[in-house]
Formats: sequence, structure tokens, C-alpha cells
Amino acid sequence: MMLSGVAIVGGNALISSATNNISQDNLLGTAGKSEAEGGKNLEGPIDMLLLGVDVRADWDKNDTRPDTIIILHIPASHDQAFLISVPRDTEARIPAFSKSKFAGTTDKINSAFFFGAQNGGGWGGGTQLLAQTIKNMTGISFDGAAIIDFSGFKSVIDALGTVRICVDQRVESHHMSMVDGKPMWNADAKKTGKKMTPVVHKPGCQEMPGWAALDYSRQRYGLRNGDYDRQQHQQQLIKAMAKKAIDGGAMTNPTKLNALMKAAGKAFTLDTGGAPIADFIFTMKGVTGNDLTMLRTNGGTFSTDGAGREVFNPLTKQMFAAVKNDTLAQFVTANPAVLSTKK
Repeated sequence: MMLSGVAIVGGNALISSATNNISQDNLLGTAGKSEAEGGKNLEGPIDMLLLGVDVRADWDKNDTRPDTIIILHIPASHDQAFLISVPRDTEARIPAFSKSKFAGTTDKINSAFFFGAQNGGGWGGGTQLLAQTIKNMTGISFDGAAIIDFSGFKSVIDALGTVRICVDQRVESHHMSMVDGKPMWNADAKKTGKKMTPVVHKPGCQEMPGWAALDYSRQRYGLRNGDYDRQQHQQQLIKAMAKKAIDGGAMTNPTKLNALMKAAGKAFTLDTGGAPIADFIFTMKGVTGNDLTMLRTNGGTFSTDGAGREVFNPLTKQMFAAVKNDTLAQFVTANPAVLSTKK
């Protein structure tokens, strides 16, 4: 979203500002595209790994697992984009990783981030190991990656003002309550000793401030399909932010864009796979919020094997193969059931 905006506004000064505001790190390791797959050349399809982590002030930064794992696929035509969530509880064979002195194991896929971040690996190591785990499972190599810190992500939404979210089912927040009319984390609300009123997200389309939009996208308890519904809500939020930025004029107003980039710089860490960030900017400038297509993994509901472990169903495996072969648009046309049902 932000890169598209820079391209719309144009100018080397804004490109430099975007580069300076965003933390950059090696997040791909050996999961980046090889020279045979195009390497740093962005003329073909582009695949990015997006991770969302939720870290509170009193938590160990590296003692975490991402709640959001999304593959962003842009076909070689560079005129649309697809969002595919990887269920956090999917059983995966996580390979050994020398950077964090990890010997390898079988565990939930989001644990790969935790194991890679230990012993000095940090979030860079965590993302590298998770990216390699996904590559081993799907065959998909990546052009880039981004880690999004939810606590900073709120500032990005606040810079936009609000985002329009269509709530599909009533859900009571598992994380937040209202105290004296103000939203607070439950742990903080309890310390006040005052009456706590649960935050409830009710069905219907509505403009949400940053705290409410993030809280809604975090919920999985009480939803009909648990984490699978949450995956679609997370995709909803990304699309809503992109649409608001374009439709609200932030992308064409240098002042608004600068504020948005400053907020984004505090929210995420980026890896462009060695390609200059300016190349990414101009390659993706044609993709807007309306061009984002949200897809469902496992048909949007739980898929378990005989032992009760979460796995990819056959259609999902075919969908990942279509990503690797850059035939995803054709696959979606032939299999419309993979399209998200959320607005």
C-alpha cells in the first residue's frame, strides 16, 4: 500500500524517506529466490511473506510466535495481488537452523519463528527459519518479507483515521474491555478496580479506529471457524487499509503520505531480497486495494489428519503449486471455492 503511494506521488525524496523510515534486515536467508527462479529480477511474479507478531511491553520480544502468516502473490502481469493465509497451527517439519542452534523438529508452523529467534537469532532468524519451512512445504521461494508489529500497526491505521470493516458475526473481545468509556487491555483494566464492560464487535459494516480494527482482527475464540475466520479478518484489514489509503487521498497527498510512512516505519521490518527498494516501489505501483483478492486456505475451515493434526487439504496444496507456477489466477477461476467470503 505504502509503496504504491510513493510511486503515485513520485520523487526521489519520498523514496528516500520510505527507505529511511523502514527498518531493513535479512529475513529470507536461504528461502529467497535463486538466480534460476529470477533472483533479484522483479520482472516476473513476486512472492512476499508477511508476518504479524503481537508483543506487549512486558514480554520478551523473542519469546513469541506470529499470529499472522500470509503469502502475498503478485503475478508476472503485476496488475493484481492475492493474499493467502497459512494456518498458524499447521503441522510442519521445521528444519535445523544453525543460527539459533536449533536441531529441527515437527511442530506447529508458527513455532518455526520462535525456534529461529532463540540464542541470538532474533526476529531475522525467526523469519528465515519460518520462510524456509514454508518453502520446504510448498515449493514457494520469496522475493521479499515483512514483519509487522501489531502494537505499531495501530499507528498506521490511526494515520489513516479509520478503516471500513464489515463484521460478519458477533464476537466478544478476548483481549480488551471498556473502562469509563475507554478501551483497555484486560490486564490493565483489572488494575483500575473499575467496572469492565466487554468490547463486543457487532455484525455490520462500520468505520473502525485503529484499536478496534486490530482487536477485531485478533479474535479467534467465539468465531464459528476459529483461527480460519481470523485469517480472513486479517486479510480484510489489509485490504481495508489499502482501500482507505487510496480512496482517502493519503497516497496522493505528500503530507499525509509522509505521516503514514513514519508510522509504518515503526510498525514493520522489511526485506526486499536484495533488490533496490525503488525497484519494488515502481514494480508494484499498479496494484491497489481493489486489486487485492483474498483466498481461503483449506476452504476456510479446519482440516485435520487421522491424528487430529492440522494439515493442508489437497485443494490447498494445488493452490500453493499454482502460486509457484504463477498460474494462480487461472486456478482461482477454476476453483472459486477458494475465494474469501468476507467483504
